[in-house]
This record gives sequence, C-alpha cells and structure tokens, in this order.
Amino acid sequence: AASSTQDPHAMVKILLDPDYGFVVAVATASVFEYMWMGMRVGRARKLYGVQLPKLYADSSDCGGSTKDIVTFNCIQRAHQASLEIYPQFLALTLVGGLLHPRIAAASGFIVLVGRALFVIGYSTGDPNNRHWGVVDHLGLLGLLGANLHLAYSLIAARR
Repeated sequence: AASSTQDPHAMVKILLDPDYGFVVAVATASVFEYMWMGMRVGRARKLYGVQLPKLYADSSDCGGSTKDIVTFNCIQRAHQASLEIYPQFLALTLVGGLLHPRIAAASGFIVLVGRALFVIGYSTGDPNNRHWGVVDHLGLLGLLGANLHLAYSLIAARR
C-alpha cells in the first residue's frame, strides 16, 4: 500500500473570482424574496380565513366566495410554483457563477425580477397574469448557458 504524506483532514482551497461576490449577493437576495412570498401567503391566510395545514382554499373557506377562493389559491400557487424551481435556481446560480460570475449574477437577478412579477401577477386572482414574470426564462437561459460552458470547459480540460 502506498503511503500518503497529505493530511486527510486538510481543507480544499478554492480561489474564487472577486466577482463571485455578486453571485453570493443574488443568492442571498433570493432568500429575502422567498420570505416575502411566504409572508404574502401568511397575510392571505388571515385575510381569507384559510387555516393551516390546508394548502388550498375550497368552498368551506373564504365565506364561500368563489372570487376569494380563487384569489387565495393563486397567491398560494404563486409561492408553491416558485418553491418548485428554487433548488434549480440556487444550484445553477452558484455553480455557473464559478466560471462566469457576472453572467450568473445578472441572470440570477433577472430570474428574481421575473419571479417577483410572476408572484404579483398571479396574486391578482387571474392565473393568466402569472405570465407577467415570463422574463425569468431569459435569466434561466443565461444560467443554463453558464453551466453548460462550465461543464464543457471542465470536460475539455481532461484532454
């Protein structure tokens, strides 16, 4: 057996571009955006009388008002739909930013703006208004591009 002189408990050091700070800032800002979304649902629960653990309102809630039921459900769904993409957003932002910090930060910011518009539009009670946030797809494309280029660069470096 070959012996190793390396300390098995030594930390790996990663040199990051100082611009990676923008990536960290966008990822941190996303936490505040998602807290804002959650607070909107909490306020809607109080306003429409939808008690936990119920996720969505039905005819026994909101005084039976169809309009209020739909509005509450749109507010809740906007938050839930955003949570469904959050892990991918964070992974793509943090990983893509390793090679392309400015692109990842700018693209991540575009996603956050799009998500805010999505939530505001969806929360009107008209599900079609969720399309206000379609700009988030442009940010997602930028994040995908940064990650694909990182993957290609790492694979190509093996040669």
